Amino acid sequence: MALTMNDVDRFEASRPRLAAIAYRLLGSASEAEDAVQETYLRWQAADLDRIEVPEAWLTKVLTHLCLNQLTSARARRETYVGEWLPEPLLAGDPMLGPADTAEQRESVSFAVLALLERLSPGERAVYVLREAFAYPHREIAEILDITEAASQQIFHRAKKHVVDGKARTEIDEAAARRIIEEFLAAATSGRTDQLVRLLTQDAVAIGDGGGKVPARAKAFEGALAVATFMRGLFKPSKAKRSLVGGSPVVHATTVNGEPALVAVLDERVIGVMCLEITADGIAAFRNQVNPDKLERFTRHWAATDHGDPLLDAAF
Repeated sequence: MALTMNDVDRFEASRPRLAAIAYRLLGSASEAEDAVQETYLRWQAADLDRIEVPEAWLTKVLTHLCLNQLTSARARRETYVGEWLPEPLLAGDPMLGPADTAEQRESVSFAVLALLERLSPGERAVYVLREAFAYPHREIAEILDITEAASQQIFHRAKKHVVDGKARTEIDEAAARRIIEEFLAAATSGRTDQLVRLLTQDAVAIGDGGGKVPARAKAFEGALAVATFMRGLFKPSKAKRSLVGGSPVVHATTVNGEPALVAVLDERVIGVMCLEITADGIAAFRNQVNPDKLERFTRHWAATDHGDPLLDAAF
């Protein structure tokens, strides 16, 4: 069935919200775009005269597509090489969606997206729709074909899992910049003790190379282990320069609402490291180096003014 311009406009008005929902559900911008496009194809084939509330219909179709994707993604991630981390999004990317409340900002952070991986697909859908987009439980129930009471129970359970695993603290941009500068100074000093003082005792460092770029298969755990790894990461090495094709520059920016370091070589982003900062120190480093997950980020990076690098030569 051919769509009228009005039908197309109605879908396009919903596209940003649909993309933001899909990204939070899937943790992948490319997969979110595919889900939104498939939703459009379903919209194009539907009998639109019978759809009373287009926004609700589109949200339901998209959510169920994402649930199917999450179910198959779980099987794929069992064979994923090394640790799996979300696809990073640069501040200002429309796919980040609403950021008016602390809950909305947290729902798209690397810290929370990593925690959402522990939830079942259904729990993740209820949590995202309620926490990030403030859908009433009545509407969530209709979207997921469950009862309103079940939606409330699932949300309570999902939120408890997320809250129990989360120690993140919102900090202002100036404080984040200061912590990043202190971290870089310590990491490049060659002294592990300086790094340890900036970390929480249970700090972790996780890298996602996807089998495309070398990355440790398991996370580094504990302040000393993480500090030792970071000291080695920023130590000049001919082997590392040969591996990446040069010595990247390092910028400080905001990624998924969190302070981050971005490594750039010849205008190509080769790594994005998100820092989870708490009142007790840096609790986690999540480093995305899988080139497949940096394509969108690189495009957005090239289109923005990111100022001078904090580090002219990472190694």
